[in-house]
Amino acid sequence: MTTESAPVPRAAQATAVRSAASAVGPPRSGSDDTPSRQAAGGVRRRRAPTALMASDGLALGLAVALVAPGPWPPVVLLLQIALQFLLNAYRGLYRTGLSPSVLAELPALTGLALVQWYVTAEALTAYDPRYAVGWAAPACALGVQLLLSCCARAGVHGFRRRSAARNPQSTLVVGDGPLADRVVAVLQQHSRYGMRPVGRVVGSATAAEGAEGETAGEAPLPLLASVQDAGRAVIQNSVRHAVFTVPPESTADGTELFALFARHHCRVWLITDQGVVARCRTAPRPDHVWGFAAHSLHTGPHRPPAHRVKRAMDAVLAAVALVVVSPVMAGCALAVRLCDGPGVLFHQERIGRNGQPFVLLKFRTLRPADEHESATRWNVSSDRRVSRVGRTLRRTSLDELPQLWNVVRGDMSLVGPRPERPYFVKQFSRMHPGYRTRHRMPVGITGLAQVHGLRGDTSIEDRARFDNRYIETWSLWQDMCVLARTAGSVFRLGGS
Repeated sequence: MTTESAPVPRAAQATAVRSAASAVGPPRSGSDDTPSRQAAGGVRRRRAPTALMASDGLALGLAVALVAPGPWPPVVLLLQIALQFLLNAYRGLYRTGLSPSVLAELPALTGLALVQWYVTAEALTAYDPRYAVGWAAPACALGVQLLLSCCARAGVHGFRRRSAARNPQSTLVVGDGPLADRVVAVLQQHSRYGMRPVGRVVGSATAAEGAEGETAGEAPLPLLASVQDAGRAVIQNSVRHAVFTVPPESTADGTELFALFARHHCRVWLITDQGVVARCRTAPRPDHVWGFAAHSLHTGPHRPPAHRVKRAMDAVLAAVALVVVSPVMAGCALAVRLCDGPGVLFHQERIGRNGQPFVLLKFRTLRPADEHESATRWNVSSDRRVSRVGRTLRRTSLDELPQLWNVVRGDMSLVGPRPERPYFVKQFSRMHPGYRTRHRMPVGITGLAQVHGLRGDTSIEDRARFDNRYIETWSLWQDMCVLARTAGSVFRLGGS
């Protein structure tokens, strides 16, 4: 397969209303969106989970102090606190939503507290029978804990709503039509949700017509008709929220906008009056904005602790592998140097997570004629310029070993979608709608598509489908399975 004859990807969509886009600038003086207040708003939102954890911990401590028949062993008390935080975090009770409610949280708090006190009672009995307690004391403690926790959480939620109303954060709204008009009006009229629209990303046709999404009592929003204009607006206005009114994959340039917001660490929402979309990663309790369904969108599976474990596992395994295979790498480098001359390592720009470029390392198996050939030549496995050493390295996948250093550096993961060159990313993203969404996760040395034989001259559409399935079903166990299958394919000389 080759795409050298494929048409050049279209340039970014031209902006039909540069004058309107250029109107997007730093927030108006005296408004709530000045940089200092934006920073204060970001600190406020980061402190919200800490305040909720503190309120739960305080409620638990007071419940134990008021109801416990005697001083408990410190190890049991620490176990109880740790168990409470883990259960509540797993249930999503420390996530900051747009419309938090203690009554909505009460069923989850009650169920998790029951589990927590049951485990505590069993742990006390196992630790020392003298500390065994009946059911009356835990039941009273449970009631006290729930009462205190609900009161404390109500205070935290009320403070967050007042703080958000005082310091709403800059927000971009993506969408055309009456639904987007209504969402903009709601966000402008109800500042308690902490969002203040500063611009609206629309299609070029709407921008050309001069539709300004005007609402009563509010100045019309600047219209942005390209990804470049949206990027400038994000930087100039310190945008912290992005609101889609239809799923990103259903809009023109939606995936590019989604990647842009992810790169700038904006919180991305889908606010709509339509049904739940499979792409959404919703909190355990449905969120809303003045009756509109609000779903938090993420660039990948929203499991930060597990992702940190994945990154730590990648770094440790890659570092150990570098030490173990260093004699093999030295032999490969020597063979390349003797057979093909100087320039043992091959450096090539690839696209990583969220569309960020990085330099990928490989043992050189072919010296390209120029930079253009290096960037646009699809497959060189049948090129006569590939030496015998180069063919051996490619067939055994030993040419990929230097990428272990990319993993240690954090450019890549051991398992993930394979990175591609910018030229082909543009081509494939245009031809296959799901290709760009595979950049939601860190790219990898191997992946689910590769262990299914999709490497070399194979279907790009199939690769994208397997990569997106890997992202949607990701787990540490799946990574281990892919690594094991990759090792098996290497021993069977499954390289390209």
